[in-house]
Amino acid sequence: MKTLPTVAVIVAIYNDVEALSLVVDSLLSQTYVPDEIIVTEDAEHSQVKSYIQNLNNKKVIHLSQEDDGWRKERALNNAIKVSKSDYLIFIDGDCVPFTNFVESHLQLSEENVALCGRRTEPGLNFSTKLRNRELSMDSFQKSYLLNYFSLSKDEVRHYDEGLYFAPNSLIFSLIHKLGRKNSHIVGCNWSCYKKDLEMINGYDEDFILPTTGEDTDIERRLLHFGIKMKSCRNAANVTHLYHEKIFNPEISKKTEALMQTKKDIFVCRNGIKKSI
Repeated sequence: MKTLPTVAVIVAIYNDVEALSLVVDSLLSQTYVPDEIIVTEDAEHSQVKSYIQNLNNKKVIHLSQEDDGWRKERALNNAIKVSKSDYLIFIDGDCVPFTNFVESHLQLSEENVALCGRRTEPGLNFSTKLRNRELSMDSFQKSYLLNYFSLSKDEVRHYDEGLYFAPNSLIFSLIHKLGRKNSHIVGCNWSCYKKDLEMINGYDEDFILPTTGEDTDIERRLLHFGIKMKSCRNAANVTHLYHEKIFNPEISKKTEALMQTKKDIFVCRNGIKKSI
């Protein structure tokens, strides 16, 4: 039987306690409860602090930092430094895990491998029901297939990412052999061994705008050191709660320009450790 590593789930948050409470409740009710749940804020909001203090649960660790623009990479590095676990799973604070999310990540985990997941995105109706707790995450997961037409009417995005297959099942194996060969890190759902992130000095804090720094850059540097990308889609599922999306082409251009200056740097200088 596979020996499972100690595991931390790192939850990146700005200021949405309602969504965070759903995420934390799900993590504390998992089929495999993580050793650590590290809520790391890219800000210092009193309501987040109060919520976690009132939980009074030793598994839940709260980190914060001065609210000084987009500093998500710094918040994530803070969590990596604090974690005592061997294996790290990363999610966003508005992405609620399915009940077997942690177990699936651990069952699929391997040395020298990063697991890459995705997210299903229900529309406003289902997201509101989840937020208001009119619908439990367990019920949402169990009735997901039956709710196909209702979710379609709700303008769900990435419906197929909410379909669950056990990591050791034949159908999961077939899906990934036939159609999930090329995998890429998306920052809201991925995992790897802590030592692999320490090897590349964690996230590059030079990225101070959304996109790229928390996924594309991390993947590029891990690949350089022989860490393979492996899909955990349809086994380790999360539900992204609806919010309006804002695409800013100017931000994308700036981030891509910064990426070009980094293309030959694989151990970032402004990461867990500074100026190495």
